[in-house]
Amino acid sequence: MCLGIPALVKERSGDIGKVDFGGTAREVNLSLVDAKVGEYVIVHAGFAIQVMEEKHALETLELFRDVYGEQLGLPEQETGPADASGKKKAIRKKGGGHA
Repeated sequence: MCLGIPALVKERSGDIGKVDFGGTAREVNLSLVDAKVGEYVIVHAGFAIQVMEEKHALETLELFRDVYGEQLGLPEQETGPADASGKKKAIRKKGGGHA
């Protein structure tokens, strides 16, 4: 089984980019995707393999937090007021503090 993890593209220089996994920054190869700074990508084995919508990336990171907790080293997600379904919405901090 393969596991791809959502990450926010913070910098891009050609095919190499710096991404943020919720506080942990890594360089990854972006040659397989057309990702721009500020977009989320799924990273597997050092390669970004797909661009994904921010909403889905944040939901996925929240699921990882629920299942793995502190084992992943992801900071807690801040939440805002509950939506109509009663679920609280994630708040994206300014300056890229996304997860």
